[in-house]
Amino acid sequence: MVKTPQYKVIVSDRARQMLASHVRFLAEKSPEAARNTKNELLQAIRSLALMPGRYPFLDEEFIPPNKYHKMFVEKWYLILYQIQDEMVYVDHIVDCRQDYRWFVR
Repeated sequence: MVKTPQYKVIVSDRARQMLASHVRFLAEKSPEAARNTKNELLQAIRSLALMPGRYPFLDEEFIPPNKYHKMFVEKWYLILYQIQDEMVYVDHIVDCRQDYRWFVR
């Protein structure tokens, strides 16, 4: 039986702050929705330990080609990450309902 390579997932401080900000905002309206969203995002991030290359690259004009992979979670959230050797670096967790053009400029 062939073992699937296991990647180590590292979440940047910036991504942690972004996650906390999204959860805080949701908690003002619905603590339950905030908990569910946090759990979904964390589960999605943990899933990157197996086959992180399954998601496509982000293709934007001002981002170097093949730098960030993009994963959509719960239809509103975009997780951007890089794969280097056996490591996955989660750099951004973006709420797509907000203006995130700052990132692609």
